[in-house]
Amino acid sequence: MARKSASVPSLEPLIRTLRGQRVILDADLARLYEVTTKRFNEAIKRNRDRFPEDFAFRLSESEFSRLRMQSIDSTDEFPNWSQFATSSASRRGRTYRPWAFSEHGALMAANVLRSERARHMSVYVVRAFVRLRGEIAANAAIQKRLAEIDRTLLQHDAALRDVYRKLLPLLQ
Repeated sequence: MARKSASVPSLEPLIRTLRGQRVILDADLARLYEVTTKRFNEAIKRNRDRFPEDFAFRLSESEFSRLRMQSIDSTDEFPNWSQFATSSASRRGRTYRPWAFSEHGALMAANVLRSERARHMSVYVVRAFVRLRGEIAANAAIQKRLAEIDRTLLQHDAALRDVYRKLLPLLQ
């Protein structure tokens, strides 16, 4: 497995679940691909037909507000600021809500940017999504096993109570 560079932070904290999808924000991808968020979004806008809703979507007002409140308390190694944190207060609002990119959208964005850095980082981003998917699958397997153990313990508990009830008259 390739060793990650010291200049590249862990991506897992940057990947969020929005609208039932695992996504990463435009400013975070732009930082990874070493372009400005403005240039990144311009490239996406020029190639909007390559980004269907399951690849990229703009956050709604409520998602935007929740995200802004979460980022205020964030102490991540790689801050999760997007345009709402870096633009002036007078320019924040509807126009500057961030874009969210799924695994496929992040890969397509790298193709649209066509830089060497974007190509290398797209592999890194996809691996982070895959690693999270594996962790979720492992957690689901663990949850299933714990449910089986719980069910077995309940059955044993009922059997032990029955044995105790039958032994109690003999003990007296």
